[in-house]
Amino acid sequence: MGLELESRPSDSPYIERVWRSRSVDVGQMTSVAMPLCDLVFWERHGRIRASVQGPESKATLAPVPADATFFGIVLSLGTVIPHLATERLVDGALEIPDLTRLSVWIKGSAWRLPTYDNAEGFVDRLVREGVIVRDPVVAAVMDARPPAISQRSVQRHFVASTGLTQGAIRQIYRARHAAVLLGEGMAAVEVVHQLGYFDQPHLSRSLNRYIGLTATRLAAADQAEPVSLLYKT
Repeated sequence: MGLELESRPSDSPYIERVWRSRSVDVGQMTSVAMPLCDLVFWERHGRIRASVQGPESKATLAPVPADATFFGIVLSLGTVIPHLATERLVDGALEIPDLTRLSVWIKGSAWRLPTYDNAEGFVDRLVREGVIVRDPVVAAVMDARPPAISQRSVQRHFVASTGLTQGAIRQIYRARHAAVLLGEGMAAVEVVHQLGYFDQPHLSRSLNRYIGLTATRLAAADQAEPVSLLYKT
């Protein structure tokens, strides 16, 4: 049956999206590229675990624990957990070892475990204590308020907060947008035109690298293999 996935946007400047899912008869999924960090909590056979998933620079096949429930908080671009050094988490993850059914231990303090409905309150508390911060330069660029510094300095801020260059981030977002459009039934030639790809082979290469699926498979109504969170931005 795959993954039963639900997600919602957030009005917090520190959160891109909140999601939850349940795995049923699935062993792996295609994890698509994503330039953001993700706080993930999951429960299986009565045991709760948590991790910080780093930005993903390319699509990969990822194992999925069977009969597990998951909940995640996708942090907005430029939002980081400074003591974890985001650039070292690219294409990787760091497990949070100290947690119980009620709380998680982060940077020397115990925090009540968040839920799908109170994720914003959890992140707000971490922000107040300085555990989570948002790079002001990246925030200004994303809000269409370019800061009065050189492009080289802007690039350094993006790499420091995401581990990726602005160019790589743009390519990932464009490929994700293309995947959503194809999944909604738009023809590949129209996607090429709308998103500024050079031609269909250019689109195909981008999908292969960042999404891990062809345009034909994305357009199919019934995916044989589950895919990680894709949504309109």
